[in-house]
Amino acid sequence: MASPKSALITGITGQDGSYLAELLLEKGYEVHGMVRRASTEKFERIEHIRDKITLHQGDLLDQRSLVDTLRASKPDEIYNLAAMSFVAVSWVQPTLTAEFTGVGVTRMLEAMRETCPEARFYQASSSEMFGKVREVPQTETTPFYPRSPYGVAKAYGHFITVNYRESYGLPCSSGILFNHESPRRGLEFVTRKITWHAAAIKHGLIDKLRLGNLDAERDWGYARDYVEAMWLMLQRDTPEDYVIATNTANSVRDCVEVAFDEAGLGAWEKYVETDQSLVRPAEVDHLIGDYGKAERDLGWKPQTTFEELIRLMTRSDLELLKKR
Repeated sequence: MASPKSALITGITGQDGSYLAELLLEKGYEVHGMVRRASTEKFERIEHIRDKITLHQGDLLDQRSLVDTLRASKPDEIYNLAAMSFVAVSWVQPTLTAEFTGVGVTRMLEAMRETCPEARFYQASSSEMFGKVREVPQTETTPFYPRSPYGVAKAYGHFITVNYRESYGLPCSSGILFNHESPRRGLEFVTRKITWHAAAIKHGLIDKLRLGNLDAERDWGYARDYVEAMWLMLQRDTPEDYVIATNTANSVRDCVEVAFDEAGLGAWEKYVETDQSLVRPAEVDHLIGDYGKAERDLGWKPQTTFEELIRLMTRSDLELLKKR
């Protein structure tokens, strides 16, 4: 009997990492995760599968630790999901964002080239690379015009992955993922902020929700659907890059309407205040992704509508806060 495939996930404690770990375990993989040694390391997203996965201490800022992690895990597939992943913080820590989210990818690729060049590599690219969009919807060939230090760092990570594929023949693919949410999303992200606040207002824990630009639009999908696309990319013998999105845009206001409706709160206007301090220095407009290539090559398309997603997130937060 063939031994099970082995996969290494950096960023395994994050939203995507936890869903991907579940998916790979279901498919019979031996799953390894890389975690940073930090006093505040949070493992709640993977607590329920801790005994089924192997964790290694490593850091994208430290080359040696990456080589050691790859040697120990002997992966057939590497999913590089670790990054400084919150756009707003990238304005506060721009150089650290560049180190983790940009240069960190190079360190990982170098470590892979040294220890396991035949492993298949997935790089988590981002729709934030499109920023001030050159065309709508965006495809794999749309030029990048990032509008945040995070977007700039992601563009570097994306192109260095392409370079290692073309220069060294490494089997590297990038998924240009548009915003994807879930009940495991951090509270600092606007969709989760909205569903959590709707639930907290419903339970009488708070009475107001403060938001920035209600007209900001995004192409929002469900993280559980999106990790399936990551896996599909690495099952192909020809490594390529793919836009993963829903090809529809919704506004922050739409999100508020659905969440407050699901929470049974009636008119949301009573509870929501606009706060200018929450508006970004440079907004990205019209991020809508065309997933046509992923559908053609991978047979992938989104399974969950925006409304279903926001309703399931709100129900999850109502349940979570009921325990309080």
